[in-house]
Amino acid sequence: MHHGGIYEEEVAGKAYDGALLRRFARYVYPYRSAIIAVILILPLVAACRLAQPWIIKTAIDNHIITGKLAGLETIALAFLGILLIESLLSFLEVYLLQSVGQRVMADMRSELYRHVMHLPVTWFDRVPVGSAVTRLTSDVEVLGEMFASGIITIVGDILLLVGIISVMLWMNLKLSLVTFSVLPVLIYVAYTFRRRMRQSFREVRARLGGLNAFLNECISGISVIQIFNRERDEEKRFSELNASYRDANMPVIFWDASLYALVEALSSLAVALIIWYGGGEIVTGAITFGVLVAFIQYIEKFFAPIRDLSAKYSVMQGAMAALERIFALLDTETSEQKTADSGQQNQQQEHAVDFPLSTVNCSLSTVHCPLPAAPVPLIEFRDVSFSYQDGNDILRSFNLSVDNGERIALVGESGGGKTTITRLLTRLYEIERGSIRIEGRDIRDLPLEEVRRRIGVVLQDPCLFTGSIEFNICLGDERAKQRVRQAAASVGADRFIERLPKGYQEEVRERGNNFSVGEKQLISFARAMAFDPEILVLDEATASIDPASEQMIQEGIRGMMRGRTSLVIAHRLSTIRDADRIVTIHHGVKAEEGTHDQLMESRGIYYRLHQLQFNGT
Repeated sequence: MHHGGIYEEEVAGKAYDGALLRRFARYVYPYRSAIIAVILILPLVAACRLAQPWIIKTAIDNHIITGKLAGLETIALAFLGILLIESLLSFLEVYLLQSVGQRVMADMRSELYRHVMHLPVTWFDRVPVGSAVTRLTSDVEVLGEMFASGIITIVGDILLLVGIISVMLWMNLKLSLVTFSVLPVLIYVAYTFRRRMRQSFREVRARLGGLNAFLNECISGISVIQIFNRERDEEKRFSELNASYRDANMPVIFWDASLYALVEALSSLAVALIIWYGGGEIVTGAITFGVLVAFIQYIEKFFAPIRDLSAKYSVMQGAMAALERIFALLDTETSEQKTADSGQQNQQQEHAVDFPLSTVNCSLSTVHCPLPAAPVPLIEFRDVSFSYQDGNDILRSFNLSVDNGERIALVGESGGGKTTITRLLTRLYEIERGSIRIEGRDIRDLPLEEVRRRIGVVLQDPCLFTGSIEFNICLGDERAKQRVRQAAASVGADRFIERLPKGYQEEVRERGNNFSVGEKQLISFARAMAFDPEILVLDEATASIDPASEQMIQEGIRGMMRGRTSLVIAHRLSTIRDADRIVTIHHGVKAEEGTHDQLMESRGIYYRLHQLQFNGT
């Protein structure tokens, strides 16, 4: 069952509530004025609630029992006024809390999104899409619930409880002690349930992430599932994940219901004790009937927030589990942070090694003799080794120099390391050993944005976003937007774009489903051209295009390469015959290098690939 690994990863680890809340406080700080207003409202709400049983006691003892109706209407109006004031204050409390909650959630979602956009590709290789989406949506949404009925309202509940205890002790010490005899049991129950509900909520959030990841995968691959008649099998897998999520919720429901029931039972027990003991006190004249009624009402108000404690525990524990996951994501090192660390190490290692070769010190004549500077290649791979998994190198001591304006083709078997070379060049992955240099400078010493601005990439699987064709070409960049039509014309994409009803403003549906694969690839070609890169990387860029479309854009590709340094990965050897150099990659090592004619004469790996592709032998 393929949710196991996800589940184990999400649940592992220990959380510290205090640390989480202190860290969360910085998101609340900008809205401190609203929070202060709520904190000032809470004692007023508590005072209104405390006054209500006292007013009823006064009405019973001073008017109803004595038969003095004069002034009773004043007490009734006072009671009604306090109810109205409480309602207004409660409205302000809820409105302010929820508005702050929405603002805090929006801020956290923005920060999470910015952070995710800068995470290294290795993180996306490891974390399912659904799990990542859950952190940015459901996990953040839980924090809104915490504001609405959790963290601040607990302060109001504490104020109310302290006020009730004080009033009850002031009214009658003995009755108060009888009432509070159930508190030790209540405290023990609340403490025990807190720990168990915390773990249950962590499991619920983890399994929800697994369920979302599975749904994203299935919906994305629905055509494959239907073509291969795998609907029933995927339904079975979904049922397993759905049942797992349901089962994770069962302990939460059990502890929630148990806590509510136990608090209700203790509340009833406290009322029973008050009626038993207080009734005897009334008979002996120690207390009045109004005092007994007030005590019963105070007990109801005392246990009301405690009864709600189960729901508030649910919200708070869910929020703590969500904060764990959110901060774990924010603590993941971004590509820029990794770059800064590796760049500092690289500078320390190579500070004493790099020196200009244009001059030497002639020791015999003690004359400083200038020498012609050796041309620096635009791109240079120096003993680069890399592995996606420890102990399984994809590249091994790979070396390659590419001069400015040179067209280099990389060929070889699938999985040999060709695409890895381009990923390392664009720093989607960081080099493990060796170095890659652009104009003599290690790319780890260059700002990541600068490296990627100089390189344009066209992938085998074109990626389009919802929006217009124009947006998909320029991606919202103003400078690229000015070159959209020129870029489309240079690769032949304008031929089909201008036939569309809305032209460049034609809407692109999700994943570009309203365009053919060839048309989507032409748009991605135009995108690379619009950004006017110095270095062009084509990773199997024509593999998904039909022969007619390929013939149409070959001239555009040659125009795109003109004046640019190009790295072309191709399985179709016919598309790279005119490359300046062809490099054969075999098991992560550069096996051959030369022009098409040179490699054909040498009868090596390239020759065999050519024979298999064109002669079938």
